[in-house]
Amino acid sequence: MDAAALERRIAKLQSILEVAKALAAERQLDALLDLVARAAARVAEADRVSLFLLDRERGELWSKVAQGTGEIRFPMAAGVAGAAATTGRPVNVPDAYADPRFHRAVDAATGYHTRTILCVPMLDAGGGVVGVLEALNRKEGVFTGEDQELLTALGGQAAVAIENAVLHEEIERLFEGFVRASVVAIEARDPTTAGHSERVAALTVGLARAVEAAPPGPWRGVRFLPEDLRQLRYAALLHDFGKVGVREHVLVKANKLHPGDLDLIRARFDLVRATLEAERLRARLEGRPEDGILASRAELDAFWEVVAACNRPTVLPEGSFERLGEMGGRTFVDPSGTERPYLTSEELAWLSIPQGSLSDGERHEIESHVTHTFNFLSRIPWTRALRRVPDIARGHHEKLDGGGYPRGVPASAIPLETRIMTIADIFDALTASDRPYKRAVLPERALEILGAEARAGALDRDLLGVFVEAGVWHGARPRAP
Repeated sequence: MDAAALERRIAKLQSILEVAKALAAERQLDALLDLVARAAARVAEADRVSLFLLDRERGELWSKVAQGTGEIRFPMAAGVAGAAATTGRPVNVPDAYADPRFHRAVDAATGYHTRTILCVPMLDAGGGVVGVLEALNRKEGVFTGEDQELLTALGGQAAVAIENAVLHEEIERLFEGFVRASVVAIEARDPTTAGHSERVAALTVGLARAVEAAPPGPWRGVRFLPEDLRQLRYAALLHDFGKVGVREHVLVKANKLHPGDLDLIRARFDLVRATLEAERLRARLEGRPEDGILASRAELDAFWEVVAACNRPTVLPEGSFERLGEMGGRTFVDPSGTERPYLTSEELAWLSIPQGSLSDGERHEIESHVTHTFNFLSRIPWTRALRRVPDIARGHHEKLDGGGYPRGVPASAIPLETRIMTIADIFDALTASDRPYKRAVLPERALEILGAEARAGALDRDLLGVFVEAGVWHGARPRAP
């Protein structure tokens, strides 16, 4: 071997080593296949190289990098590439048109003229065929034994990298499927919140991208890698998963009384009403005055209106709770002669909730969903790129002034990703379509509410500014810096 040939061989070996390093770092399958095909063309001094992967389930070879076309598929035993795949040995064809395994129709369809072919199987560590490298038209002469040797070495490196990339994609699909299934489980508990997790995830990722493109400010220089955005998206999708641990009748409670409790009070009032009517008819038959009975019935109807009004989670007219308190000591005698209260002490407590529909105990139960979310997500063996999902998700109800829950941590303990998600979560909760326990507000009004929270020190004012200015809140693309 002369000096020039030796130098070319050394250069090719160095190229294979460099490619091996690149293969070890690449995890995206499409990019990996393109990298291998280009490297193989250099090593074999070929005009072009096609890379075919083996689909064992379908018994086919397929490629996205084949003579400049899109994805193609054919039976694994077909053609020269099929011969290499089925035998597991290289196939060197010095004259393509003289070999019956060559399909001339491919040339006819593409306008390419194939002269020489070298097909090398890509073998994994166990000797199994992963795919085939097909080199076409050596630039000088026919493919040599050295070309075959070097392409085989490259194919072995590629086989390991491709298997790793396929495994990486399978893991990603597994996580994606798990997250999607978890979102379905969350929304099945409360159908009125359907779409909330997806919308929060979209707003969260949108705000993160807008932060990268924001003008000079506190977040200048912040960058999110693709895996960072994926981690953030998963945290946003799963931020409410802990609601599966909250009792359903509490989770979807629209009014202060549960439906069964209100029905019980209604039945009690109907019994009192029927008793008063019977007493009125008896008084008429006996010629006694009915005025007092009619007054009692009118009072009963007024009491029912108070109960109905107090049951709604709205701001009540002045004096409503005082009227409710009057009922606390009122009793009636049922047909069995037993004295019973109009309202039990527990019912009075429910109806006396000053704001919203939840008692303190129920509110604590709802708030516990954040802790349930963290405990659940912490049990998942996340990959290194996704390991912060539990921490990011559990802080979406924390406030920068330390007044949030469940831990009440200060601003220094709330990461940027969680601050981003918090704004997205509140905005969507405010603007989402009407729910049994609240009315939706217009986006502009939601921004006013968020602004008030930011001025009070609860939310990140700078992030909210990006959220508004970049148009993330209505789906606009972030503006360029």
